[in-house]
Parts: sequence; structure tokens; C-alpha cells
Amino acid sequence: MKEVYLDTFGCQMNVADTDRMELVLFHSGYRRTLEKEDADLILVNTCSIREKAEQKTFSLFGGLKPLKMANPDLILGLTGCLGQQEGEKLLKRMPYLDFVMGPDQVDGIAQAVDRVRDTGKSFVWTGFDQEKVYSIPELSRDLPKAPGPSAFVNIIKGCDKFCTFCVVPFTRGREKSREPEELFEEIRHLVNQGAKEIILLGQNVNSYGKRGLKNPMPFHELLYGIAEIPGVQRLRFTTSHPVEFTDSLIDAFGQIPELVSHLHLPVQSGSDKILMAMKRGHTALEYKSKMRRIRKQRPDISFSSDFIIGFPGESDAD
Repeated sequence: MKEVYLDTFGCQMNVADTDRMELVLFHSGYRRTLEKEDADLILVNTCSIREKAEQKTFSLFGGLKPLKMANPDLILGLTGCLGQQEGEKLLKRMPYLDFVMGPDQVDGIAQAVDRVRDTGKSFVWTGFDQEKVYSIPELSRDLPKAPGPSAFVNIIKGCDKFCTFCVVPFTRGREKSREPEELFEEIRHLVNQGAKEIILLGQNVNSYGKRGLKNPMPFHELLYGIAEIPGVQRLRFTTSHPVEFTDSLIDAFGQIPELVSHLHLPVQSGSDKILMAMKRGHTALEYKSKMRRIRKQRPDISFSSDFIIGFPGESDAD
């Protein structure tokens, strides 16, 4: 088998996308290597949210250039949100790259590699698919490696919130959910392979099922369905938006013991003025009210959050 070296920057969805590319490439005759020098193909899955991640990406590719110069047959690919955002600019900055892809092209990674081998020309492949429903087709029952005790499952991609500080709607597109039966089948397979904890992923998981599904199902009902799958011992999700954190979802923390006693719920600011400038769609009091109601359902729950400090226009009082 040929060997692929994979590196990932950014969020858990990027980690899941990298795992997906590894699976697709495994079925195309590649196995993962931990040594860049042994690789026939090097892929870096990138992030455009965090400036440090961008800097690390450029630094990494600077270190890969000598490998490409020494071995012209080595294929270098940049995937992920930075690819979606910057596109052709990346080929101009790093002309030794063979291709640049966005997040929506993850399942086409084998075709991208074949295109480079067949044509010898670099290219950019970005944009968003036009399907209303998000689907991750099953390839086969074979996995390149057994899942660990925790397994990521993408349930929704994109975001419709357009917060003023965030590029996600422009790098991941609008919200699209996967059909519940497809998710249940994937989770059953992961559990049969040894997974005990399922971690549901999305830029805004509690927007799951709002539109497009053949079998509509709100997020809290999806949680109940997953919890009923034999072998699922722990269930968690990230990331959520306070506006869609419904009463039914809050109630689930009192009714689904498999849900872990931890919730990451970004608030971004404690100032109503700044929250309005961020276009978050809620007040600090509304956020705190939801936290109190969640704790009423699960007294031992722990919370984590995200805060942006120094947002434009923020005062010391804010």
C-alpha cells in the first residue's frame, strides 16, 4: 500500500474530516504513516478561525517544501477551511502545492489525488455542494483502525447565524443535517467496533433537523434515539448556540442518563451591548437563565464556555 501522512489544525470537525479522508484513502490503497519522509501523499487539514493555526500551517508547509523538491512524485494537498477561504491565493503563495480543497470536498479526496497523478497539474477545488441534506455515504464495514472508546460523529455542517466575528458560514456553508437513520446506522457500527462514548459534532448541533430532512427530527429527539442504541454508554455534543437551546433539550439532561454531566455553551460576552454587536441574538440574562434551568435538571453538571475579550467597541465596564 502507498502511505499518507495526515496533519490536522482546528476544531473537532476537522479531526472528524481527517478521519474520513483516512477512511476514503484506505479504500483507495493508502495507509497512514506517522513519518512525513515515508509518505507518498501529505495532507494538511487546515483552520481559518484561529490565526495561530494559519501560522502553523504555513510554517509546516515551509518545512515540507524540501521534501517536495527532493521527491517530485510526492503529492502535497491542503484541505479544510483555509483552503475554502483562500483558494488560489494559496497556490500563488506556495506553488509547490499540488491541490487545495475545501471542507465540502472531503469525500472526493481520492479523485483529487488521482487527478494530480493523471494530469501533473495543480488545482483548486472548493465551493459548497448543492444538496439540501448532508450525507456521509458508508464505504464498507472495514476501517483503517478500530475506533477508540470515544468516537466523533458529524451530524450537521455549516451555520446560519452569521455572527459578526465568525467566518464559518463562508467556509463551511449553510446548515445541512444528516438523516437520522444514517446517523443511527453509523453509531451502531462504531459501537460494534468498540466505541462506548459518542461525541456529536457540528458548528451548531442544536440546529440539527431544522430543514431539508426527509424524516424531520429535532435535536433533542435525536439524542433520545441515540441513547436507545445498545452499547452507547456516554453521549456528548459540541458546539451549541444558546438561542436554539430549547426547553425540550434542557429537559433531556434530566431524562437521558447517558448524557455526560458537562456542557460547552459559548456565550462570547457578558455585555448585552457587545452581544448585540456580535449579532448573537440573546442577552446575558437569557443565557444565565438557561444555565440555571439546565443545572436544575442536572445539579452536578459542569459548564465551559468561550469568551471574546477586546471585541471592537468593548469598554472596561463591558
